[in-house]
Amino acid sequence: MQSTRPTVVLVHDGCSDAGSWFGVIAELHWRGLTVLAVANPLRGLAHDAAYLADVLAGIEGPVVLVGHSYGGAVITEAGSAPNVVALVYVAAYLPDVGESYCALAGRFAPSQLIPRLRRTEFANGRPAELTVPAECFGPLLAADLDAELALVLAASQRPAAERVLTDTQAFAAWRSKPSWALVTGADRALPPAIQRFTAERAGAAVLELPEVSHSVAVSRPTAVAELIHDAAESCPAPGLLV
Repeated sequence: MQSTRPTVVLVHDGCSDAGSWFGVIAELHWRGLTVLAVANPLRGLAHDAAYLADVLAGIEGPVVLVGHSYGGAVITEAGSAPNVVALVYVAAYLPDVGESYCALAGRFAPSQLIPRLRRTEFANGRPAELTVPAECFGPLLAADLDAELALVLAASQRPAAERVLTDTQAFAAWRSKPSWALVTGADRALPPAIQRFTAERAGAAVLELPEVSHSVAVSRPTAVAELIHDAAESCPAPGLLV
């Protein structure tokens, strides 16, 4: 057993906010883990990863870094921080250096979500933003949730800068850090084939839930928490890494 239990840092995706982790946080607290759910800025990969790196620098002791969907790209970029002992990808993709989401996705059957995203332009030169239309949120992101809850999640989503789809990775932390991945087999937003391919390429320990949607952190918080707990229990403290 490691002498210092890691802090779990949760990074949400581009169509939600930190509140999407509420069930997972409760489960992790029950398992005795300290948790921080970061407010991902969603302004672009380099910006978001730099913000996360600043958060990680302020945490004493080891960290298990968890990313959902686009959050997976962010933890891949920032996860080389010395106190990060494990990476956990939840309905996410694990990009390599030089890859963007769009470039990676072009090798697979297209997402049902991307063509339906609402794009908002601004006259003041502010970067265009993307959101999920409320009528698409349930069918494409949360098919295994109650319809009313899906509408609540749609209403609380935060817009993402359009560039999150095209920014390329400068780092791939999974090349040097042990990784776990939860693949959502009924995902209509991030195709399962992308999740599987990138997780297997990274040598991650993979758990697949066949009938689960993209909103797995809300619909299956126990399964997500169990995978994160496994990662936390399996990794040594940074000073013990070789």
